[in-house]
Amino acid sequence: MTLYHALVLLPMFALLSWAAVHDVRTRRIPNLLNLVLFLTGLGVSFTGMWRVLPSQAGLGALAGFGLTLPLFVIGAVGGGDVKMLTALGAWLGPVGVLMVFLARAVIGLPIVIAQAISQGRLRILFRNAALLTMGAAHAGETGIGHFAEVGKNARSVDKPLPWAVPVLLATAWVAWQMG
Repeated sequence: MTLYHALVLLPMFALLSWAAVHDVRTRRIPNLLNLVLFLTGLGVSFTGMWRVLPSQAGLGALAGFGLTLPLFVIGAVGGGDVKMLTALGAWLGPVGVLMVFLARAVIGLPIVIAQAISQGRLRILFRNAALLTMGAAHAGETGIGHFAEVGKNARSVDKPLPWAVPVLLATAWVAWQMG
């Protein structure tokens, strides 16, 4: 990544860092922060200073929303998490936001496992993962509402993972790859 691109992405990383700190402290991501993240990403796409064109920014926002909405429906993520990935899509485009989504899962998994171990809830984590897998496999038969209810009742840890932390780390990796 060039110094120029790093400077262009500085607002995105400043906002994501703020979101990560706030998420760790409160387990919430402010709506205003996500709105500013979205608007700055969209704005940068119109300047041509970054690799994402306005059409890609729009598709990226739709992709970020589409990737996280099912997780929100089953209670796996909060509304701020959905808005954050939607906003990141404006910065990174559809391929970039998909890469962040996947990398976030890889980065977040060891954090969740460590959190479950520290709380003595590893067995519950594995049981809930099995329940969710079976629920997903049979969602066509039992209905999406039943699957969503299983997801909402499958809390494996006392406090949910501050989603913005692995998203920040994943975004740094993806931006480096894109840069």
